[in-house]
Amino acid sequence: MKRKSMAVLLALSLGLTSAMAWAEAKIGFVNSERLMREAPPAVAAQKRLEKEFEPRDRELKRMADELQALQQELERKGASMNEGERNRKERAFAELSRDFQRKQREFREDLNQRRNEELARVLDQANKAIKKVAEDGKYDLVLQDAVYASPRIDITDQVIKVLESGNL
Repeated sequence: MKRKSMAVLLALSLGLTSAMAWAEAKIGFVNSERLMREAPPAVAAQKRLEKEFEPRDRELKRMADELQALQQELERKGASMNEGERNRKERAFAELSRDFQRKQREFREDLNQRRNEELARVLDQANKAIKKVAEDGKYDLVLQDAVYASPRIDITDQVIKVLESGNL
């Protein structure tokens, strides 16, 4: 009986000790979505991607306009065209449509690949900045992507400032 009460007493004291330790723990939270939207490396990466893919995007828009014009011409004048001309326009439309779909698919694949490369770089820098803020602020735990976090423990602004300064 004495052993059981000693074990219970020991368990309670250990539980209280760890609860007190958690009560004293310094916890921070980083809003990853905001970081990826506002941090200078993320903004720079987005601008690089836009600049890199803008010519291809313009070409796809031009092709889409050309396809639409061909389709409208076929709808308006198709019945009055001779069969040879209508067949030629339909083949041109089908060929342009296939080319457009292929280029659009390649564009999406290339953009996703480059976006992932840029995101990996930004995440690496962000993680270094988070670690620096955590070490400098003597945080015991830093969380990302929580369902709820009090603004009191949000250190996102501090991390963005470290990223702006480049002091990683």
